Amino acid sequence: APFHQWTPDVYQGAPLPVTAFMSVGTKAAAFAMIVRVFAGGLPHLAPEWQVVLAIVAFASMVFGNLMAIVQTSLKRLLAYSGIAQAGYILIGVIAGGPNGLAAVLYYLFVYMFMNFGAFAVITLLAGPDGDRDSFADLEGLGRRNPVLAVAMTIFMLSLAGFPPSVGFFGKLFLFTAGVGAGYTWLVVVAVLMSVVSVFYYIRVLIPVWSAAPARDRVPASVSSAFAIVLSGAASILLGLYPTALLLAGQIGASPISGSP
Repeated sequence: APFHQWTPDVYQGAPLPVTAFMSVGTKAAAFAMIVRVFAGGLPHLAPEWQVVLAIVAFASMVFGNLMAIVQTSLKRLLAYSGIAQAGYILIGVIAGGPNGLAAVLYYLFVYMFMNFGAFAVITLLAGPDGDRDSFADLEGLGRRNPVLAVAMTIFMLSLAGFPPSVGFFGKLFLFTAGVGAGYTWLVVVAVLMSVVSVFYYIRVLIPVWSAAPARDRVPASVSSAFAIVLSGAASILLGLYPTALLLAGQIGASPISGSP
């Protein structure tokens, strides 16, 4: 926010596979540019751009989370959720240094699995026309396809930041870097908004595990099943062993942060 105003409408209208790619690819490209330009190219102007990015992060977290609460479309909910997630990631950019930038790399990497997996499940539910993306379409998924229901639960809890998911450790690394850089007030806002986000992520899961009347099973192609299983496994394993990936992020960020 305010540069994400196009996101919900585009997510709503684009085909789901395209939306899934955009939700991750555009964010990764944008943050690669932001890190390279600000942290790598303008370190001497850090006090100025840190203030600007802190305001943008604040607006993104508050606007994204509050708007996500009132959505009835799963695609629009994930769009506003993505705006809030961008605000969290900006905290790592603002913090800078090897820890802050490593946290950015870590979160972008794990966000790819969490978000892409959620969109993969929604794609299967949406049907051939791609027009079924309401909460009602999730009803009884636990009975219709337990594997998809478990996968969706993993992705939603990870995006919400429940321990010991990858989302929890990603936010922990970002928030720790933010406090270390002196932006405690922004981290407090991020924590409060993370609590708010629990409401709408759990709201997605309630119909998934509801005792809804029997409906048709949700078929899954081999490629879709592989993508969902891979994303789910990564969301679990990277949460169980987060330090190795964080260390790799610190090594990757060292040329930009200027640390040896």
